[in-house]
Amino acid sequence: MHDNLQQQDATASNADILIIGGGAAGIGLIASLLKRQPGLSVTLVEPSDTHYYQPAWTLVGGGAYAVGKTARPMADVLPKGVQWLKAAVHAIDAEGQRVVLDDGRQVAYQHLVVCPGLRLAWEQIEGLEETLGRNGVTSNYRFDLAPYTWELVQGLRGGKAIFTQPGMPIKCAGAPQKALYLSCDHWRRGGVLNAIDVEFNLAGPALFGVAAYVPALMQYVDKYRARLAFGSQLVKVDGPAKTAWFDSQDADGNLVRQAKAFDLLHVVPPQVAPDCVRHSALANPGGWCEVDPATLQHVRYPQVFGLGDVCATSNAKTAAAVRKQIVVVAENLLSQRAGRSLSLRYDGYGSCPLTVERGRVVLAEFGYGGKLLPTFPLDSTVPRRSAWWLKAHFLPWFYWHGMLKGREWLTRCTTTE
Repeated sequence: MHDNLQQQDATASNADILIIGGGAAGIGLIASLLKRQPGLSVTLVEPSDTHYYQPAWTLVGGGAYAVGKTARPMADVLPKGVQWLKAAVHAIDAEGQRVVLDDGRQVAYQHLVVCPGLRLAWEQIEGLEETLGRNGVTSNYRFDLAPYTWELVQGLRGGKAIFTQPGMPIKCAGAPQKALYLSCDHWRRGGVLNAIDVEFNLAGPALFGVAAYVPALMQYVDKYRARLAFGSQLVKVDGPAKTAWFDSQDADGNLVRQAKAFDLLHVVPPQVAPDCVRHSALANPGGWCEVDPATLQHVRYPQVFGLGDVCATSNAKTAAAVRKQIVVVAENLLSQRAGRSLSLRYDGYGSCPLTVERGRVVLAEFGYGGKLLPTFPLDSTVPRRSAWWLKAHFLPWFYWHGMLKGREWLTRCTTTE
């Protein structure tokens, strides 16, 4: 990597504000920046032709949403006035204020915003990549596999269904159990749930990280007769043999590996920061972009900001978190460019609409330290039909027509003034 950084490239270019990543964070931020300062010089580095609305993939896996509605051409969602470099970032040279692209081009920047999301590390589970999408092995974390989840759920009339959740951090920490709830609800409605042995293997020690929401979720775990296996990490899959292996610890702390047969296996893979961030000076020891949790400015490089899933902040990695982070970064970045103090503070807000059955959602909204931050004056720990309407209908519409267009509804942030 360092050799590449030292090479002079004839195709080197300059960017005023360079944004890495054209997901929810990148596109939403560009729209908000250009609304504040039309004509601002913004360059986006993004290799993909397609932009995805990922929060709906759990609904696709539960038969409640059409997968085609979750994808649009990247060119259609790009705000007017942005320069798009269709490439991936190979390396970030924070000291030299430049990035190296995978095609060898170098781009120098005045300000950098790091928001490439995270990487799904399928390869960390032995045998998984060879069997994904076949042999009853699926995942709602991929656009092409969410429809297969629904196909498997519809076809299962009896047997063993295993759902997994890796260690944190992951994006949308509630998504692994949403897959379980929607599947069980379908089987219950179809009268076959009693013939299916449902098991949820979680690498962590709790069903959900914010204790206030656990009682409502446990009611559904009990209703669906699902067994919980805490401290159980998926490490290996043999698709043709319909067998998965899980590591856990016994009472003495010894590692125990257990083989479990399955008819349906819904996998959520371990998740890591992209290599270009992990192997750069921007990373913390865990590989994530090390920003101030309140201002989202990098702790060592003041001309760098981060937002979204790549950040080393403790908030839930969700699109709802990004919605509020966008405002903080847009305001603080422009303040820094103008020589003003950074006035906005991010409170860690994130939202996880937990779809406990078709038609009801527990709308978990919380910030740093697990503090409940409900948007509406209702008990957010109660499953509600109104929250289902929000999740399945309003939020997808708002994503395409609001958030990606720079409309900053319900994004009030704290200030230092």
